[in-house]
Amino acid sequence: MTVIVTDKGFTRVAQDQSDTAQVLDLASDVDPETVDFAGAALIRVEFPSFADGRGFTIANVLRRRGFSGHLRASGHVIADQYAMARRSGFDDVEISDDLAARQPEDQWLARANWQAHDYQSRLRAG
Repeated sequence: MTVIVTDKGFTRVAQDQSDTAQVLDLASDVDPETVDFAGAALIRVEFPSFADGRGFTIANVLRRRGFSGHLRASGHVIADQYAMARRSGFDDVEISDDLAARQPEDQWLARANWQAHDYQSRLRAG
């Protein structure tokens, strides 16, 4: 089982429930400018470590290049990074059950209002 994190909280999903024919898995070291995403309904971008932020750039470039399908961050994304994941173009985050136990749903939901807590908004209000 894995946990899908959305702005509304956790959803548990069995690994084999996704249609792998339309899923494109990308490693964190891929050049997003060269990715052929034609026919992909879901692109899952690997985060091998919470300290590896290349996935955020990959998401941003894929969106800028016109990918309008579902974009998922997968792996070692922590709750503190949820807002950044959403702002960079991800629709949701897929984490392990172990990570979900260490960082429960309330920690992710505290960052679910990601549009209101960006640096620019805080500067304008201040």
